[in-house]
Amino acid sequence: MTNRLSLGGSFTFPGTTMTVKRMGYGAMQLAGPHVWGPPKDRAAAVGVLREAIEDGVDHIDTSDFYGPHVTNQIIKEALHPYKDGLVIVSKLGAKRGDDASWNAANSRQELIDGLHDNLRNLGLDAMDVVNFRAWGRTGPEPGSIAEPFSVLAELQQQGLIKHLGLSNVTAEQVAEAQTIAPVVCVQNQYNLADRKDDALIDLLAKQGIPYVPFFPLGGFTPLQASELDGAAAKLKATPMQVALAWLLQRSANVLLIPGTSSIGHLRENLEAAEIALPEEMIAELDGIGAAK
Repeated sequence: MTNRLSLGGSFTFPGTTMTVKRMGYGAMQLAGPHVWGPPKDRAAAVGVLREAIEDGVDHIDTSDFYGPHVTNQIIKEALHPYKDGLVIVSKLGAKRGDDASWNAANSRQELIDGLHDNLRNLGLDAMDVVNFRAWGRTGPEPGSIAEPFSVLAELQQQGLIKHLGLSNVTAEQVAEAQTIAPVVCVQNQYNLADRKDDALIDLLAKQGIPYVPFFPLGGFTPLQASELDGAAAKLKATPMQVALAWLLQRSANVLLIPGTSSIGHLRENLEAAEIALPEEMIAELDGIGAAK
């Protein structure tokens, strides 16, 4: 199989030796509907992961509250023992209720238990990166994250986590966390139409810290815009490929983790790393988010 990630470049997490290609894979969609329970076709989910690695993916984003436990168990089934150089990033700070609800889980014991769930289900002795996922249903909410992030810093000192990151946070929370321990990545919602984090991306770029957008294609409400359709037609690509290519060209510190349960969609996503958008097209696409 030809490596589909020959283009798109790579990025080294600050203060580490971890270098990954800028196009990774997000595992959330490997669980059942609404990220709850097992997938309809577990063998197909295993196949998608193996195809991703064969095609050159070396960065997988996951969490043990996807399912819960489902995606991590599928990752272990598909890929363990893990290929050298594969970076697995998980997150703590939430849990699923028995009714499939999403709930905060940021007490000391919940964070410790959550980490051990990740380690057990992935078959690891230590996590490469764990993001503290600050709570906020519609986006980052102001307030101190020092207490829960300090717990993760303690677990890092114990050797159970190699590096720490953040998710769903404000610039002020990033700065606060950096007084406690180094932050190697930030993962927030961002895409062509949702540009609230433009200033944060630029700030992190100056520090050499990668920004990893979740819902890069709009999440549960996929991106739709006439400008996107027009650009796709000119490039003989899909609108979603153009949206991913725009993100890669937005800033050199952007890493992508588009998720899918389909090998066909996986290949389309990876091929977006080879699309170069002309400057005039980027300017037109920029207008989509600027109008929000």
